[in-house]
Amino acid sequence: MLLGRAGAAPAGGFAVVDVETTGRSPWRHRVVEIAVVLLDHALDAELEFATLLDPRGPVGPTHVHRITQAEVVGAPSFREIAPFLLELLAGRVLVGHHVSCDRAFLEREFARIGVPLPAVPLLCTMRLARRHLPQAPGFGLAACVAAAGLADYPAHTALGDARAAADLLRYCVVARSAPLADWVEPLPQAAGVPWPRLGRRPVPAARQAGRHPGVPA
Repeated sequence: MLLGRAGAAPAGGFAVVDVETTGRSPWRHRVVEIAVVLLDHALDAELEFATLLDPRGPVGPTHVHRITQAEVVGAPSFREIAPFLLELLAGRVLVGHHVSCDRAFLEREFARIGVPLPAVPLLCTMRLARRHLPQAPGFGLAACVAAAGLADYPAHTALGDARAAADLLRYCVVARSAPLADWVEPLPQAAGVPWPRLGRRPVPAARQAGRHPGVPA
């Protein structure tokens, strides 16, 4: 599913990512759903992409991510979306809630197809929340969203979590006045990182299987 501006992704800014996986180990488990929310330098949304993926095996903890084996039948493989995903991420600061985990899974998925993921600046909304939401009862995404008074979201869906992390980033920057060093200073570094390319490809046929009610596919 691609929402927002069609065609090539705009340059620069932030890429808020979330992955749902078949387990906890990037080495032994696979990504079964991925979402990317692109934000510009002012944190305004530019483009969204989300899809289920065929992990070429068991989908793992359905009780957590609520993805069934039947729902990934016919979904694209990671290899199929990789060229487009590289275009989305290139030149951007990688953002997520516990972003090092998302990056680790992305790094392994790209490594499986022989593509090294470059060292890009990371921005973790969990770390921002620890600094700017000390009143939160915990620092999981749901607890941080609730402590910030942000809207409810469909937890443990990749697009729901990515959108919530983007909202949390905006909250920390706007409502809590996060220092520029926390979010602006990584932008020039991200823009200068060379990214691999796999050639121009059409937007992949994403597979949502009703995961995000109310959002047009």
